[in-house]
Amino acid sequence: RFCPFQVLLKSDAPTGDVLLDETLRHIKATEPAETVQTWIELLTGETWNPFKLQYQLRNVRERIAKALVEKGILTTEKQNFLLFDMTTHPVSNATEKQRLVRRLQESVLERWVNDPRRMDRRTLALLVLAHSSDVLENIFASLADDKYDVAMNRTKDLLDADPEVEAAKAGGAEMIWAVLAAFNK
Repeated sequence: RFCPFQVLLKSDAPTGDVLLDETLRHIKATEPAETVQTWIELLTGETWNPFKLQYQLRNVRERIAKALVEKGILTTEKQNFLLFDMTTHPVSNATEKQRLVRRLQESVLERWVNDPRRMDRRTLALLVLAHSSDVLENIFASLADDKYDVAMNRTKDLLDADPEVEAAKAGGAEMIWAVLAAFNK
């Protein structure tokens, strides 16, 4: 069973990103240190613990969507769902989406290193997040059947690795493995 890693703050230097800086302030103010699982629950609003409400970020999805709209990645639309209108944020920059899809496809096909420690950390994090968001199959859907099978098998092998073992030898990717373990719980 994966041991619950505590999140320890290395630096509280501002990142320039409002959500990240707010998160850093919360982590800094928390005593004792919380686990990755707890922070995921707090920062996504998935917990109802009244003693920890002060650590929850407000309107996270809306704030992330707004930032992506400002960067030109998403757009904002109103859609009518029978009795109510809902704000949606469809992709407006298909080029950027395709760039990410291509990057992930190439990482498990052309640039496969078969060792998570040698993988680019951002790519490893993207694969973990795509898996946790249940969109990994969509990323490989445009591939030919044989390449799809190779990509899915390699990714499955990577994601089936023991997060505790990988975190112990990760060389800077400990948090990525801790996040995967938290989502797999």
